[in-house]
Amino acid sequence: MSLKQGGPPPALSSGAAVMTTSLSATSLDQQKIPTVVTVYDSEKKNGNRNNASISQPKFIRSDMADVPVQQAAGSTLPLVLARKKGGDDGEDGNYNPFEHRKVEHPTSDLETFMHLLKGSLGSGILAMPMAFANAGLWFGLVGTLAVGALCTYCVHILVKCAHILCRRRKIPMMGFADVAEQAFLDGPPSLNKWSRFIRFMVNTFLVIDLLGCCCIYLVFVATNLEQVVGVYMETAISVRLWIVIVSAPLVFMCLVRNLKFLTPFSMIANVLMFVGIVITFVYMFSDLPAPNERAGIVSPVQWPLFFGTVIFALEGIGVVMSLENDMKNPKHFIGCPSVLNLGMGLVISLYTLVGFFGFLKYGPDTEASITLNLPLEDKLAQSVKLMIAIAIFFTFTLQFYVPVSILWKGIESKISAGRQNICEYALRVSLVILCCGIAVALPNLGPFISLIGAVCLSTLGMIVPATIELAVYNEDPGYGRFKWRLWKNSGLILFGIVGFVTGTYVSIREFQAEFNGGHVGDEH
Repeated sequence: MSLKQGGPPPALSSGAAVMTTSLSATSLDQQKIPTVVTVYDSEKKNGNRNNASISQPKFIRSDMADVPVQQAAGSTLPLVLARKKGGDDGEDGNYNPFEHRKVEHPTSDLETFMHLLKGSLGSGILAMPMAFANAGLWFGLVGTLAVGALCTYCVHILVKCAHILCRRRKIPMMGFADVAEQAFLDGPPSLNKWSRFIRFMVNTFLVIDLLGCCCIYLVFVATNLEQVVGVYMETAISVRLWIVIVSAPLVFMCLVRNLKFLTPFSMIANVLMFVGIVITFVYMFSDLPAPNERAGIVSPVQWPLFFGTVIFALEGIGVVMSLENDMKNPKHFIGCPSVLNLGMGLVISLYTLVGFFGFLKYGPDTEASITLNLPLEDKLAQSVKLMIAIAIFFTFTLQFYVPVSILWKGIESKISAGRQNICEYALRVSLVILCCGIAVALPNLGPFISLIGAVCLSTLGMIVPATIELAVYNEDPGYGRFKWRLWKNSGLILFGIVGFVTGTYVSIREFQAEFNGGHVGDEH
């Protein structure tokens, strides 16, 4: 159906959305791209249309209600089509999207703070000493704080643009992909035709990122099991075989479609991870050498590995919009002070602490996960490896839920009702097998983490938010004096592209080097 530009759009009641079609008196052949509007209730339209009324087509809602707030990512909102923005958007400048939100169980500031910590503090904290090994003790310290501040600022950009678009379009809330699509529709005409593509790209990178994390989890669990079991077995089992062994029960666990049944496993994982990290800290802070015994800065060739690892560990942009959308007081999410600033400040501090003292403790012998540096013969250290391995194992099913939901909602409508169950199960099994195959092919934890960070999170965490702000601020309120927003966001995009390209290249080089028994930057 073609949508033509005409007069000002009809008034919409709160939470309702329509698709209007009218022909311009001056140009009947110019087709305009529709704007995304979100439906939140079943209220009917107020007022009359200038043209004949048409039915309101509704797209099926992506059912993410079962996804816990700390796991939800990507676009999860029901969509219909409406006419593109005209000159009357400022007509209702007092519209407050927060007053129109209908959240069944809104979260307090403290609950949102805890969810933000849970969404950002994961297995990445165990890889921070390796990040410092690829930067040096002092450069890693400064670099981690800088990248952390940059990631937090980009989250501010995303949420602020979402608020502007919600007011401009009179929409209560949006997901990540919704913000990207709406920004392109509201931006320069040259971006309008790319609106569906940016939505697809955001969801695609979210899926790649989350499935990549699942692959990393398999390698992590297998590597720790190989170390512990290898102490008691004369015949060594390779990491690749352990990956296959670990994947076998996950095939059946990932067939569970209701997250309520996985909640006990999440609780067990949280307890085991907490206890394991605390014991790891005990080992890490014992018998520390002097800082001057460690390299303050290493070869620039290794810096992209540092960037990829840090951004992988710190970047939680996939969960921010779902956290903000569920808040009782969304205005408290950004600002100064704010839930985001306090939460990310604590996360950055913890990651910097672990990275600094982990590298100080183990130096050039630092492994891809700090748990792999713990003494093999020590019973307590073995228990730590097993506890964290079990925690990561249980976390796999929760991490797996989101990409499956995004993919399934994209193909569900194309499958007949009688075949949907078997097809969904087939998709789940296929994705677990795919993760297993990738992990078996690339069982090198360090470069894998850096690769996912460089490819996915430099895109989602820096390039996309900066592009969104350029589109949103294109006309109103503009780029500011001397076009400072244009220069700032161009710098962020350039930095993200450099991180993407160099991080990907060096990670692939590191894979090749490790297969040959070395590392990037080694002199031969």
